[in-house]
Amino acid sequence: MKCYRHVITDANGVPLVIGTTPANVRDEQPAIELLQSIPPIQGPRGRPRRKPQAFMGDRGYGFPWVIAAVVAMHIISLLAPRGAEHGSGLGKQRYVVERTLSWFGNYRRLKFCYEKTGVHFQAFHDLAATLICLGITARSGES
Repeated sequence: MKCYRHVITDANGVPLVIGTTPANVRDEQPAIELLQSIPPIQGPRGRPRRKPQAFMGDRGYGFPWVIAAVVAMHIISLLAPRGAEHGSGLGKQRYVVERTLSWFGNYRRLKFCYEKTGVHFQAFHDLAATLICLGITARSGES
């Protein structure tokens, strides 16, 4: 079984939400569901944030209905529309997500989908996300 991973991170590359889908699911289909499932994040003071200020992704997420749904959620859409010319500048910030995706690739069990069910594959991704967050917090504590 071939599976894909979809990750929403913060600006530092901390994975907030991870989802896995079968290979025949297009990129934009789980995007809104993942965006809505971001947990509340406590800041230094005030109420926890429940949604990001902006949502960024590659052209695989740039369908008009996804952009409209993101704007309807009062989130700034930095999604590159499909068919637009390249050079939008998103690659300057998107490396954060690509780096996080490569961190998931460091776990050999996640390189290929060996699991018989998607639930098990999702559980291993959740475990890897926990270990990635632990590594990030450990590194930030060393400074």
